[in-house]
Amino acid sequence: MKQKPSTAVSPHYGRLLADIKARVHAAQIRAGLAANRELLVLYWDIGRMILDRQKAEGWGAKVIDRLSRDLQNEFPGQQGFSPRNLKYMRAFAEAWPETVIVQQPVAQLAGPGKAIMYPPEAKSAMVQAPFAQSSRTVAAIVQQPAAQIPWTHHCLLLDKLSSSQDRLWYAAKALENGWSRPILALQIESGLHTRQGKALTNFKATLPPPQSDLAQQITKDPYVFDFLNLRDAANERSVEDALMAHVEKFLLELGVGFALVGRQVHMEVGDQDFYLDLLFYHLKLRCFVVVDLKARDFTPEAAGKMNFYLSAVDDRFRQSSDQPSIGLILCRAKNRIIAEYALRDLHKPIGVSDYVTRLVESLPKELQASVPSVKELESGLAPAAEPLRPRKPKKP
Repeated sequence: MKQKPSTAVSPHYGRLLADIKARVHAAQIRAGLAANRELLVLYWDIGRMILDRQKAEGWGAKVIDRLSRDLQNEFPGQQGFSPRNLKYMRAFAEAWPETVIVQQPVAQLAGPGKAIMYPPEAKSAMVQAPFAQSSRTVAAIVQQPAAQIPWTHHCLLLDKLSSSQDRLWYAAKALENGWSRPILALQIESGLHTRQGKALTNFKATLPPPQSDLAQQITKDPYVFDFLNLRDAANERSVEDALMAHVEKFLLELGVGFALVGRQVHMEVGDQDFYLDLLFYHLKLRCFVVVDLKARDFTPEAAGKMNFYLSAVDDRFRQSSDQPSIGLILCRAKNRIIAEYALRDLHKPIGVSDYVTRLVESLPKELQASVPSVKELESGLAPAAEPLRPRKPKKP
């Protein structure tokens, strides 16, 4: 009598399935990255040919309209040959000349809001993969951050930024953080490149060089909480409540790597109760980050209080594998000299930054004078029966 084959699943089956799924996903990602790279190379090449012809033969803008019609007739149903997109290709080629800039970052954009991290051997294989041959070298984009972000991101960079250095900075940050196009637009509009790493800190004096440099880069000054609508009389708890009501936007402004541990975290020290406004763990720095919110200007007492908090956190929460905890004081405003003196001789790593809520700063300057100020909007000082009147422009 024949024995029926066993239907029992091997204990190793789950591992096999997981390995195959991982290989399939990795192949899909590589195919997507390769397709994106080839598309960018094509668009760069088309843009360069248009630029060369226009310079050599003095072609005007109407030639692009005709070229668009002819290409769409030749490749019916294929997207990307509209007059607008051809003009983007020309601007793209003009923005990324034939020069090597920097090596590509370790993070590769996989889609909106997602980043895929590769081991060194996988990244090396991608960098050395053969690329499409072109009549002109495209070394400026093929192995750079610009080669790894989608075309729509490039169009946004071309629209919003005039400096190639700034475009490259945001391209690298988009890869590192996995920003979708709307998030990239938000970061550009908030002027992230002018705020990153600008907080006043004592990190260089209190942390070893690799840790201090990375810690400095996670800071900003100011932090922009333009999703809040706070009155000038708001206290720390109302600021905290407002931030937690928009926790996703708050974490986005803090930057990649922050994981929220808790709010109003209780600690009992010397038979007294203390509460941390916000406690985070930073996944890259491998340390706790204590955030103390101040709805008023910075005072030296705030630095002393943060120093106390960090000592308690290191004693109560820090593990042997963790780096020293970091403190960040967010206040309405600060006097830099006072803040520098307050931090100078402290042995705990502490940073001080302003935070702002912006409503009309993005308007053109000529229109800002006709718009009620943020203070007027937030505090509701105008009489109810009388509409807000435009402010008179300041005299130069």
